[in-house]
Amino acid sequence: MSDPSITSVHSDVLIESARRTLSTQAQALANLANNVTEEFAKAVRMILESKGRTIICGMGKSGLIGKKIAATLASTGTPSFFLHPGEAFHGDLGMIQAQDTLILISYSGETEELMRLLPSLKNFGNPSIALVGNIESTLAKHCDCVLDISVDRETCPNNLAPTTSTTMTAAMGDALAVALMECRNFKPQDFARFHPGGSLGRKLLTRVKDLMHKDDLPVCTPETTLKDAISVMTHGRMGVVLIQEAEKLLGIFTDGDLRRAMLKESEGMIHKTMAVLMTSNPKTINENVMIVQAEEQMLRDKITLLVVVGDSQNVSGILEIYDR
Repeated sequence: MSDPSITSVHSDVLIESARRTLSTQAQALANLANNVTEEFAKAVRMILESKGRTIICGMGKSGLIGKKIAATLASTGTPSFFLHPGEAFHGDLGMIQAQDTLILISYSGETEELMRLLPSLKNFGNPSIALVGNIESTLAKHCDCVLDISVDRETCPNNLAPTTSTTMTAAMGDALAVALMECRNFKPQDFARFHPGGSLGRKLLTRVKDLMHKDDLPVCTPETTLKDAISVMTHGRMGVVLIQEAEKLLGIFTDGDLRRAMLKESEGMIHKTMAVLMTSNPKTINENVMIVQAEEQMLRDKITLLVVVGDSQNVSGILEIYDR
């Protein structure tokens, strides 16, 4: 085997290799999309109608992709797990229940470990879906539904290492997951239930009231002068004051409003009141709204904060765009 010096390989050669690989796989994906048949719809219906789990089984690289498919299905509303065919033959077949649906992955359709399982699986009578590159293979002939993931050749220069075929397998798994999500009307809040950890779960599960500033809010009355309002704004450190009367929000005055007011006229400005300078009817958001919706509203309206109100419309707090 050749062992060329790393430094002797020109960057252009490496970049061209990457482009060739990615272009080949992109074309294979386009071909796969164009060749989707009624068998795909049948597979989706089989999984939807199942009252059990969707069990993914595959060996080697197919097994690695199978684990990813199982994880994607499980996190998007389809109870699923991966079953290793070798372990299945030594006792893990007991994990399969009568109402489960099986997805068996083998590009050749002749993988030895899966072939050894076929008699047992047939005896169990579970519905089965094959992901194969050869629809005339043994596996395809013994499954109830067959999804064709065949490719013209692997991207591997020797046409040996599973490359393009594993990409097609993963893509078909994603297609199944998305179709099932759409059929189940799977929503962001459903997704959050299965992803409570990390920033994603935090965004999808957190409400405005969980992050808003609610203590020592910078509040003025309509009679407060600009001079005193600046003092309140400085103390509040949020670049805003809320103008309230009898707990009712009348308006807001921001540091941006201050700059614009000072540019417009300076003489006597310091003695003007908030009733004259405030922005009436400011944008608000209910404290029970999800934080992701608040973020979308601020980005859409090109603002950096929102006044938070409760169900009675009384002010509860202030939410800033970086409070997430």
